Amino acid sequence: MRRRSRSFFVCSLLLLGVASGGCKFRVSRSDIPPGAQAALQEAIDDLDSGRYDKVYQDASDEWRSQSSAEDSRATLQRVRDKLGSARTRTRQTAREDQSSSGPVPGHSVTVIYQTTFDRSEAIETFTLIEQNGRWALAKYRVSSSEFL
Repeated sequence: MRRRSRSFFVCSLLLLGVASGGCKFRVSRSDIPPGAQAALQEAIDDLDSGRYDKVYQDASDEWRSQSSAEDSRATLQRVRDKLGSARTRTRQTAREDQSSSGPVPGHSVTVIYQTTFDRSEAIETFTLIEQNGRWALAKYRVSSSEFL
């Protein structure tokens, strides 16, 4: 039986689809804004520790408008149940965008990791947005062959 990879989405926000006419720029791996890096690390620590309610509370308005606390918690727990705990993360890319249009206009950072979990390899994608001077997790996606 052939297994094929399928993406598993937590909060289906369309942050990556920026309408044309918006300004975009790319930054190198080490150029993530300090506030975004701190918010990213806190979200990763909370996910790894199973603090899913805190992830939800600290998330962006967009995340919370797309999912209830209960739905977020259940979805994040399903990821943990299926893949196990994250063991190692290797950052693959980091992209900083600034857009005046699109589904969520503004300043965002998307960071992609190759992650080894207890039971599988996966790609984790974290998207953070800056709102009122504070960075918050807006989207978290896990792609793994375990999600068929």
